Amino acid sequence: MNLTVSADAIKIGPAQLKAFHFDATDCPDLFPPLVALAAYCDGTTTIKGVSRLAHKESDRGITLQEEFAKLGVDILLQEDIMAIQGGPNLSGGIVHSRHDHRIAMACAVAALRASDDVVVEEAHAINKSYPDFYNHLQQLGAFIVR
Repeated sequence: MNLTVSADAIKIGPAQLKAFHFDATDCPDLFPPLVALAAYCDGTTTIKGVSRLAHKESDRGITLQEEFAKLGVDILLQEDIMAIQGGPNLSGGIVHSRHDHRIAMACAVAALRASDDVVVEEAHAINKSYPDFYNHLQQLGAFIVR
């Protein structure tokens, strides 16, 4: 939260997101949403536990690196660490879910603040765990074309 106090008013606004460090070794399913968050954080976020991602629906470490690169996000994989270089804006682009529900949802969430349209190919992968995901995003005000 950003708080500004003047003589006659207090202004509260959104805070600038800052990079963070997180050990996701015991919760590897958090990697995709954490990458979507880290993409908008100033600085380099590091997440530990990449080795746990190799045998999911896709090799999520590599998939996150490749798909988020299409949106202008640099992700470095080094040993068991993922380093995400965040910033204020993601570009638009075409990403592919790789038939992985968590990748589809992470890309869609990241797209909410992208500077241009994001197309998620094989977006129906979300049906594995959260069939109403896109409906719920629309209810929150997201513009989604199917």
